[in-house]
Amino acid sequence: MLFDVTRSELADIFGEDRLATLPAAAFPPSAADSEGARLLQTVGVPSETFYLREPGDSGRLPLVQDVVDVEDFEDASQDAGEWPVIGWLLNAHIALDPASGKVHAFDLDEETAPALHTDVSSLIQVALRFQRVLEEFTFSGDDADEEADFERLEGEVERIRQETSSIDPLPFQDDETAWSVVGEEIAAGQRFTDDSPGGRSIHG
Repeated sequence: MLFDVTRSELADIFGEDRLATLPAAAFPPSAADSEGARLLQTVGVPSETFYLREPGDSGRLPLVQDVVDVEDFEDASQDAGEWPVIGWLLNAHIALDPASGKVHAFDLDEETAPALHTDVSSLIQVALRFQRVLEEFTFSGDDADEEADFERLEGEVERIRQETSSIDPLPFQDDETAWSVVGEEIAAGQRFTDDSPGGRSIHG
């Protein structure tokens, strides 16, 4: 694992009821014993920033070939159709390559399938850190300080970008990745819920 992520750490921050996990049976046999699948079964992901895919009626996650025409994605691996789709981020289906451990984003608009994370621990870490900003960042409440507040917020997002990239360059490798776009939205004051400190300041 690139990042040391544990269930107890996430539960201490968000509470058990806000961590989404996937059962072992949701994964195809080729992926069930992979490290990424084990992390999604035992550690989980904060459920508001990144959305885990619900298993279908069969109890299994859909495969990439079930949700997109893999041939439309020129940069997709030959075996990508067999990867389980573990979630959704912006306009991309997020899939786990059980062989390499990488997480790929199948972008429906761009018809590209870049690697978004080197492993699932990186996915959990980025979701965790962005969710903490959305829940814990506070604005001063003074209109005169609004510009300074947004500079602080942008600084928080940039810190996550830099500290993540020093270990895993994939999530923020350019301005077009799904996480780069999410970071820009957060820095602009979007994605805050009304009941968060930041949301109350923005939405009144």
